[in-house]
Amino acid sequence: MKTFGAILLMLLTAFTPLYFAQQRAATAAASAKEITSDSVVLYSRVRIAAAGDLMQHTPQIEAAKCADGYDYRPTFRHVAHHFRNADIAIVNLETTLSNEGPYKGYPCFRSPRQVAEAMKDMGVDVVALANNHCCDHSSRGINSTTSIIDSLGMRRIGVFRDSIDYKSNNICYLNHCNISFAIVNYTYGTNGLPTPKGRIVNRIDTIAMARDFAEIAKADVDCVIAVVHWGEEYQRKPNSTQLRLEKFMRRNGVDIIIGSHPHVIQPATCDPKQGITLYSLGNFVSNQSKRYTDGGLIAVIDVTRIADEPLHYSLELIPVWVWRPTYTLLPPAVGDTLRMSPSSRAAYNTFMQDYRLIR
Repeated sequence: MKTFGAILLMLLTAFTPLYFAQQRAATAAASAKEITSDSVVLYSRVRIAAAGDLMQHTPQIEAAKCADGYDYRPTFRHVAHHFRNADIAIVNLETTLSNEGPYKGYPCFRSPRQVAEAMKDMGVDVVALANNHCCDHSSRGINSTTSIIDSLGMRRIGVFRDSIDYKSNNICYLNHCNISFAIVNYTYGTNGLPTPKGRIVNRIDTIAMARDFAEIAKADVDCVIAVVHWGEEYQRKPNSTQLRLEKFMRRNGVDIIIGSHPHVIQPATCDPKQGITLYSLGNFVSNQSKRYTDGGLIAVIDVTRIADEPLHYSLELIPVWVWRPTYTLLPPAVGDTLRMSPSSRAAYNTFMQDYRLIR
């Protein structure tokens, strides 16, 4: 009997794991049969990062000088990850670019190509050019600016060398995670400077804009983004023209509106189902130092889709202050604890407090 019991125990020990393994496999197979294509939930998310006015006043050019030319990368070192981590990164470039000097600040901006190189290094994908300084150096400025951006592999919108360039780049189409985007760019004006002969600058003209939006609709795009240079300088609330244009763009299918030009932060709205309006992101980087102008916002937008449901929008706003004289951009994660002079600390704290009050 002892021998029989020992044999039985050995058999049970050998075959029990096999039995349970077979049972688990059968259960998994039965569950797999119950899963159909209709029950699979598909999830897509595209992250967009956007910043306001990237300007280049003369002191900024001087601060960027180095042994072998210019280096603007230190300016962005504390914020670059927000753009690198995004699927689509958009910045308004409010200066012209040139491969050679003399470089100038206000009122007619002309900056080294290293500005664009730093943008590329930071992860910028789309450069908005339609603003009131895009014609500062006439045809030569438009040619050099667009050529430099093209040479670095970034997309550009709003300003074009000729009609062929316009046809190719007026609407920037992008696709990420099976969500399709169309991005356009318009400005209220060019400081009274005429658009050079043969060149094209997208103006805020509702007839032309409606034509663009109709073309986008025919392309069956999921999300339309309009980068708009509008509003009144230094006014912290949108004016009546901005409000009317916002309604016009919404009626014509625009989902995300990114505003620039006032040089100060204006309110933002986010409707998870309808979209986002950023009336003004303020100054991304500049030499302006008066209250409200010494910083701006980085907008981080998540566009998500679950199965066949409509797109869902969410928004995170990150305040960024410009620390002079190095023109280093400081988000709260860095600026709150960084050692700085009493005057800089006071200006930083005031900017952050003003941002919280406008939210």
